[in-house]
Amino acid sequence: MSIDALPRISDKSPGVTVSRRSPLSVLPALVRDPLQALPPEVYHQPLVYSKIAGRERILVTEPSLIHEALVRNADALSKGEDVRRALGPALGQGLLTADGGHWRWQRQSVAPAFRHEKLLGLLPAMISAAERTRERWLAFGSGAAINIGREMMHTTFDIIVETMMSGAGSIDVARVEQGITDYLKPTGWVFALSILNAPDWLPYPGRRKAMEAAAYLRSAIIHMIAERRRSGEVREDLVGLLLAAADPESGRTMTDEEIADNLLTFVTGGHETTALGLAWTFLLLARQPEHEARVIAEIDEVTGGEAVRPEHVSRLAYTRQVFSEAMRLYPPAPIITRTAVQPFPLSGLTVPEGAVVIVPIHAVHHHASIWENPERFDPERFAPDQAKARHRYAYMPFGAGPRICIGNAFATMEAVSILAVLLQAVRLRSPSGEMPKPRMKVTLRPRQEPRMQVEPRS
Repeated sequence: MSIDALPRISDKSPGVTVSRRSPLSVLPALVRDPLQALPPEVYHQPLVYSKIAGRERILVTEPSLIHEALVRNADALSKGEDVRRALGPALGQGLLTADGGHWRWQRQSVAPAFRHEKLLGLLPAMISAAERTRERWLAFGSGAAINIGREMMHTTFDIIVETMMSGAGSIDVARVEQGITDYLKPTGWVFALSILNAPDWLPYPGRRKAMEAAAYLRSAIIHMIAERRRSGEVREDLVGLLLAAADPESGRTMTDEEIADNLLTFVTGGHETTALGLAWTFLLLARQPEHEARVIAEIDEVTGGEAVRPEHVSRLAYTRQVFSEAMRLYPPAPIITRTAVQPFPLSGLTVPEGAVVIVPIHAVHHHASIWENPERFDPERFAPDQAKARHRYAYMPFGAGPRICIGNAFATMEAVSILAVLLQAVRLRSPSGEMPKPRMKVTLRPRQEPRMQVEPRS
């Protein structure tokens, strides 16, 4: 059957759940926390339709339908206006925000930096960064309080600049970290104004500070690129790869702005998402002593009580399962949005051009029809047999389809390395018995500052 013969998806379509929330309830929720603006039906229904301020939104949670939308019909979707407005001022037209041919040749250009053999060569730098964090924590003394989110941001940023840029150089690391937070803080306003088709220049709370943060991030990276070009030094890192990259069709190379777009994508997205995954993991383990004990036992068995080495990381299977389960409960990037640039079929219906297609990853990971006891922390879900039996798109912390995060293997390897080095040496305890509530600011951060106490292991 041709697509022209399929009925158009609407609030009258059979098998589609309709959410009839008014803009007066959705827009304030978007400003506070876009996760709260999701229709509650997405946590137990496969396909939800809503229309807000004249814009059709189709929310997909059934794994087979996610595959149909994001993989089979990938060419019919673009990143869309919401992503452009939220991330474009900081990330330009890098891998996360670009579309079409521009996206494809950039993806081809950076792919060699993420080959398996290349990633294995980065493990010593990952372990060294974790060791620096460990020594800093031990120097604080027993019972010292730390902000686990900020500590993980610092550690993963250290890894990104060492592995991808051969060191921070003249970049002010603390200012970059604060700049990312300042930029992401008011993004709920950006999403709300985008739905209303408000002009880009319209002021909103936090806009000026966000734009200043974006300007600093970009100027710092462009200055570093210019220094690298002037020196003529060839290094085997992501910067060197992007400087040498050429479009296979036209032969053109990347401008400094285009290189900056991609470096900013990896610096901001690459370290932020892994850091949050780690922070949530530590917070969960502090409340799950039986799982923490099993992780410690695995680390001791694999390392023989010696320092963590690169060859140990791939053998830490249960530690990896724990991180995966934390990413299920608290996916760092909790929502994927796309815009249909042409009609395409979905579940026997036609998604119209211009409709916004949303995959609420947080809802997929907590969906009652996909996961048994979805709110329970259970790393056994990611034991090989269980993971193999599950639909590929039931779990997608790194996205899905052709645009799946290119750094997913890097992030997992990095996280396991950090967990092994730190948990071998310290015990983290949380003063609060309850997990902090999550809040979406593009990424999924703890609503309250996540404080933990550091105790050396005897």
